[in-house]
Amino acid sequence: MKNYTLLFALVANAHTVFAQNMDSAKIYYQKGIDQKEVKHFLVAAGYFDKAIHFDSKYAAAYQENGYANLAMHKPDIAIRNFSALYILDPTSKAAIKELTDLYYSYHQYEKAIEFANKCIGCANAERVLAMSSYKNEDYAAAIKGLTNVIAKDVTDAEATYTIGRSYLDIEQYTKAVPFYTKAIELDTTKNSWMNELGLLYYNLNDFQHSKTYFLTAVEHGYVATNDFNENLGYAYIYSGEFKKGEKILLDILAKKPGNKDILRDIAEASYKQKLYDKSLDYCQQLLALNDKDGKALYQAGLCFIKKGAKEKGQNMCDTAIKIDPSLAGMRTKQDGGMGL
Repeated sequence: MKNYTLLFALVANAHTVFAQNMDSAKIYYQKGIDQKEVKHFLVAAGYFDKAIHFDSKYAAAYQENGYANLAMHKPDIAIRNFSALYILDPTSKAAIKELTDLYYSYHQYEKAIEFANKCIGCANAERVLAMSSYKNEDYAAAIKGLTNVIAKDVTDAEATYTIGRSYLDIEQYTKAVPFYTKAIELDTTKNSWMNELGLLYYNLNDFQHSKTYFLTAVEHGYVATNDFNENLGYAYIYSGEFKKGEKILLDILAKKPGNKDILRDIAEASYKQKLYDKSLDYCQQLLALNDKDGKALYQAGLCFIKKGAKEKGQNMCDTAIKIDPSLAGMRTKQDGGMGL
């Protein structure tokens, strides 16, 4: 009988402690709500932590703690609270919605996709799903999803840009152009988008537009590196402004004296622009650096052929092929340049 009495006493005490804990959890939760309403988020979060301490299954406390930490820009703590809420209640719309956005912002795209698919009715779910697909290199899904996104919001510059970028990444440059153009119209601060559009036009051999967007990027603060200036220089050359382009490239060459790639590219560009004497000058600079440079000798031979000295030019090309037999295949490309 004594054992039963002790057991009943322990059970009664446990119920009492449990009830007290529940009461304490509710008190601290309400204090947290009061502080959250007056935007004292740090104090509120402290109270919600105490509520959770007394009741580890207090779903509402996890939810409000998540919101308080979001307000304080503490996403790591917020994601912890919303994850706990989701474990307690897998149907929680608040947990699913916030985890969708939080996982995306944390670049955890597989998790973002998982929760976006569960986020029925969430305004941002389709966008997160499509953008995450792009980040995961599923370009077909990204294009399809983002097309729906911009159909609903034609002002979404990033979504518009990302469609263009998706087409760029799958090398469908012509399809990419209108989306880049529209994105830049929507957001004129994105100088990197302007540079990318310049590169797109460059790859499409539309050097006039390429040059325009390169210059626009710089006007909007894009940092002009040597690589950027090389692209700009050739865009000038191929759009018919040889002197401007040559000056830019020579400025780069001054920083990289004896750079054969730049010399060779200017020689080739000059040839394509039918500036044969100019091309010869750069070929001679290459041969001065290496008199066994078969490519430079072959290019020089092509220049002489175009200038009317066919026998001299052909002999130079023949000699170049002896130095570098791989050049034999270039004979069929003489009218268009070597493309070296």
